[in-house]
Amino acid sequence: MLRVSTLAIALFLLAGCASGPQPAPEPPVAPAPAMPAKVAIDSLDDLPTHSYPLNGTIADLMQDPAAMGSLREDYRRDLESDLATYEITDQATLKAKYGRLVTLDLLDGNETAALEYLDRIKALEDKEAARLMNGLTTRSLIEARVVAGGDESTPAFQDAFRMALAARVEKLPWDICQDMVKSNKGRAGFMTENLLMGMVQSRMEPAAAAMGALSADLAGQVIGIRFALDHILPLNPIAAEVYGAYIDGHKQEKTNIWPEREVTLAADAGLQPVMIGIWDSGVDVDVYKDFMFTNPGEKMDGKDDDGNGFVDDVHGIAFDLDGRYNTDLLHPLGDQAGKLDLMFESMQGFQDLTAAIDSPEAAAVRKKLGEMAPEQVGDYLTTLSFGGLYSHGSHVAGIASHGNPFARLLVARITFDYHSTPQAMTVETAKRLADDYRRTTRYFADHGVRVVNMSWGWTFKEIEGGLEANGVGKDAEDRAAMAREMIGILSDGLRESMAATPGILYVAAAGNDDNDVEFNVVIPSSFDLTNLMVVGAVDQAGDPTSFTSGGRNVKVYADGFQVESTVPGGRSMKMSGTSMSSPNVCNLAAKLVALKPGLTPPEVIGLIEKGADPHAEHPEILLMNPKASAALLD
Repeated sequence: MLRVSTLAIALFLLAGCASGPQPAPEPPVAPAPAMPAKVAIDSLDDLPTHSYPLNGTIADLMQDPAAMGSLREDYRRDLESDLATYEITDQATLKAKYGRLVTLDLLDGNETAALEYLDRIKALEDKEAARLMNGLTTRSLIEARVVAGGDESTPAFQDAFRMALAARVEKLPWDICQDMVKSNKGRAGFMTENLLMGMVQSRMEPAAAAMGALSADLAGQVIGIRFALDHILPLNPIAAEVYGAYIDGHKQEKTNIWPEREVTLAADAGLQPVMIGIWDSGVDVDVYKDFMFTNPGEKMDGKDDDGNGFVDDVHGIAFDLDGRYNTDLLHPLGDQAGKLDLMFESMQGFQDLTAAIDSPEAAAVRKKLGEMAPEQVGDYLTTLSFGGLYSHGSHVAGIASHGNPFARLLVARITFDYHSTPQAMTVETAKRLADDYRRTTRYFADHGVRVVNMSWGWTFKEIEGGLEANGVGKDAEDRAAMAREMIGILSDGLRESMAATPGILYVAAAGNDDNDVEFNVVIPSSFDLTNLMVVGAVDQAGDPTSFTSGGRNVKVYADGFQVESTVPGGRSMKMSGTSMSSPNVCNLAAKLVALKPGLTPPEVIGLIEKGADPHAEHPEILLMNPKASAALLD
């Protein structure tokens, strides 16, 4: 999956908050018996799989209070069993499970237990903004229930909620929380019942029908959406009003630390070109024609003119979704032909909404979502997903080459599925992709590539989810075993191919799931290689973004929030994600190589890490400092 914090994915954030805990037991009057030791686990796929029977459709289930009550009971049992049985040390996994228990407790009217789990989540937060904003809406909802009673439709309840939320929001430090506040306001402004039910219809129903059951992930989403429909959407206009008033009273933007750190190479510096591999979703070569690698032995004639095994590889190579070679360096429009204007306008509109920018594009998106019927949602989200895929590689290429007239871009396109029901991976496809990785890294080496940006990766859960969506496998355990085999094939192929080209520095995005890349089996960002850097994302002020993943080998962080670059066709757009922070580090690496061509990948990594500044409050986060790293060359 690509490492841009895509808009379509953002719509699922609310749906992911699902399921909750039992009332807290009374303190025992006598010492409790010793509990059996918990089972130690090393990764996410060590946890058991769970599934739940489904009779009829998800929409029918959501309208049946008794059936929803049974689902909540079963789901709670499995959550609590996992927490009691396994020694889970991964913070992201614990926060997710506690968050689902919060939802369950609120649905069951157990506010005391919900607050306890919110406090547990807060204690696990290692990002200051997330810690300060922990459970703002939920805590305010609980307070309003205490003050005004349980009828959430009354003016008294809504006034109590408004006062409770405003009191909490006003205490937030603007310099730390402004980005999350803006995002919350935007989401509160565009979420509608039709949008949520459209996601159920287009993305969840097909997967459930294919499996004949609900996976644990789907069950959590069903419970979360039911909670949102009943308890969050009615309060969203109030939340948007409260956040808007806070934003209006705090107009000062964060200080942007990055311009003063930037290194720009002069065109007349007389340096040698540096080949940069853009291993991504494809690049519009016409946009970057002055920076493109050109294979002197090849021309566009449908033949392999230079006999290297690749037809028409004038500016690079490409592989399709099935891992088969083709010559399209920019993803073909396919079923999205004729939708480019809608795609770009909607992407810009969502970006503006989540940044609290009152633009014509934001107004158009808000209007469109307000009028959209559930059956229209699926196609719209597919167009947004395609937009992220189509634009991604070109946006990355612009960041990687910015301020470097000696950059030469070699494209290596990979393909991911953008449809609501993604194509299920097979062992045969995994083997082809693993071979593609070997062919690609050899191609890089053969053409003198020094630095490669990889703003993408695979996860065990991603592959398992594709199998679920297509009903592959006899049950959840079978799908988990299949996903485990396929991620192993991909991991071995990718790791071996990167290790076999030690003269190339690979710069990879950590990911946007706010998790530990090792525990969650994320490749390549969990690899330990001497020629690999894994990059996390911070914002314009150098503070960690809410989405960035981390882990043992994620040391250097760079700007990954609202980063401006060029997308296909030449228009400029801001995007967020570790997909944007990674090419910022790739950019620095290429400039260091241009300044001193004899540097090895470990030496480049050393210069970048030594030049980076520890974050004042999180010293384990090293903020990239191009000027300081370049000065170490003297």
